[in-house]
Amino acid sequence: MNSFDVLIIGGSAAGLSCALILGSAVNKPFAKDKKIGIITHQKSSALKSAVLNNVLGFKKGTTGDEILESGLVQLSEVYPEVVQIEKEKVTKIEGISPDFTVFTNKNSYKTKMVVVAVGPSNLFNIEGLTKFVVPHHNLPPQKERIMLKNVNHLVFEGVFVAGVLAGHISQYAIAAGSGAQVATDILKIWNHGNITMIHDAIEQ
Repeated sequence: MNSFDVLIIGGSAAGLSCALILGSAVNKPFAKDKKIGIITHQKSSALKSAVLNNVLGFKKGTTGDEILESGLVQLSEVYPEVVQIEKEKVTKIEGISPDFTVFTNKNSYKTKMVVVAVGPSNLFNIEGLTKFVVPHHNLPPQKERIMLKNVNHLVFEGVFVAGVLAGHISQYAIAAGSGAQVATDILKIWNHGNITMIHDAIEQ
């Protein structure tokens, strides 16, 4: 059974952003032995049909589908230490912090922390989390979207939620930023409670 320090569920804007930030910290003393994984399920991502003309840094006409594809490549090329798990869908989470088991349609994984970053569909059915499902607070009721009850992205100890499923509106930059916020929250835990941000800089 594979074992992780943190396992991210979902490979769209929030999940990939979270994985990139965590991956960027693997050479830091407080994170050098941490094992990070992401289940890159993207099939139902609303981003697949988006055109991202209003996102800082993206060229006009950039599509969400392109970002999903290039994001996986970026993660594998820049931070190959992050384990990408493809073509699996999470069905169940059980356990308490820091000992969770995440079950998919094909395998099971042990992890100390979980980040749930899948879409807000009302078909959400991950066993162990359904009792936290509520109607989405910030999307029109007619869309029938859901979210997971949370306080500052924390559903309960050891389980975080990111993106639209955390209650944010469905704007790319906001969902991606939510994933990045969760990553820095995890880095703070790893770094003994010290607020932690990872930045690269141009060498002088």
